[in-house]
Amino acid sequence: MKVLIIAAAVLAATPVFASKELATKNACLACHATDKKLVGPSYQDVSKKYAGQKDAEATLAKSIKAGGSGKWGPVPMPAQAALSDADAKTLAAWVLAGAK
Repeated sequence: MKVLIIAAAVLAATPVFASKELATKNACLACHATDKKLVGPSYQDVSKKYAGQKDAEATLAKSIKAGGSGKWGPVPMPAQAALSDADAKTLAAWVLAGAK
C-alpha cells in the first residue's frame, strides 16, 4: 500500500517538474519569470489575465505555438511552432496554475 501511495505522489508531482523542464528546454525562462516581468509578462500575470476563461488552456497553448504581439506590450513573442501540441498544452496548464 505504501508503494502505491508513493507512486501516486510521484506521478502527481511529475507534471510540475516536467513543465519547468519544458520551459527551460524551450528557452521560455529567458523572457518570462514566475513572479516578475522580464521581457515578457510573469507567469502569474498571465494566469491572472486568463483566470475564469473557459478555454484558457487551449487559447494559451495556441498563443505559445503561434507567438504574437500587442497583448502584453510592443515586444513580440516568437512562435514556438516546433513545440508539439501536447507540450504546448502542458506548458499552458503549468502557466495557468501559476508556474508553481
